[in-house]
Amino acid sequence: MNAPPPDLASPPSPAPIWRFATAGAIGGLASGMFGVGGGIVMVPLLIWLGRLDQRRAAATSLAAIIPTALVGAAGYGFNGRLEIGPAAVIAAGAMAGAWAGARLLRTIKLATLNWVFVGLIAATAVAMAFFQPQRGPAPAMGAAAWAGLAALGLAMGLAAGLFGIGGGIIAVPALMAIFGFSDLAARGTSLLVMVPSAVAGSITNHQGGLVAWRPAMATGLTAAAAALAGGGLAVLIAPRAGNLLFAGLLAVTAVQLSIRAARAARAARAGS
Repeated sequence: MNAPPPDLASPPSPAPIWRFATAGAIGGLASGMFGVGGGIVMVPLLIWLGRLDQRRAAATSLAAIIPTALVGAAGYGFNGRLEIGPAAVIAAGAMAGAWAGARLLRTIKLATLNWVFVGLIAATAVAMAFFQPQRGPAPAMGAAAWAGLAALGLAMGLAAGLFGIGGGIIAVPALMAIFGFSDLAARGTSLLVMVPSAVAGSITNHQGGLVAWRPAMATGLTAAAAALAGGGLAVLIAPRAGNLLFAGLLAVTAVQLSIRAARAARAARAGS
């Protein structure tokens, strides 16, 4: 049997459990408010507060997203802000896209693609800052709309497989701007979509020995409770203000991805 990589042979960092609970509370609040998984917030916090390496932080965050997304989606569903049919179609496309993205990751050069994706997120942030969401009834769904939802799921999965990000960052703006969902329905549906892909990814990560389960449980349970509070805040905040806050989250995401892309480019130059 091959020995595990050095960073996997050593045990996870023995940081106090309250640090993981803190990361979960912050990430869960963002998840519930904006319909995102919370990983874009939790991964840096798990590295900083939890003293986990990048790979363990990403895997632990993904495991914590399972209860967070379930509870957050349930909260939106309780308020009638959840579209189960569209969520199922998007999720099916996302599973296929994640598989394709993981395959492409082995063969294509990501240097240019990374910056294209950063530009897309930044442009979406600007668009969301000026977009006025509505809180009306669910839109009528024709054949073209259902096909578009499947394509949205495929795009989400590809982004997840290629960049390790996706979910609500892509789904929420598209559901509002393209498909006419209300801001709350877009967020609730986005959270539900994340559950199957988070489960599948966590199974793979567990088999690879990447998930720190005790920190994941502390992070996930705290994040789930915070997601309910975040969903309640989303209902109370005016749609315009909520969209401006979401645009700010997208801008933070673009900055984080820019830093990651720049580091990858430097590493590639150093290795050449």
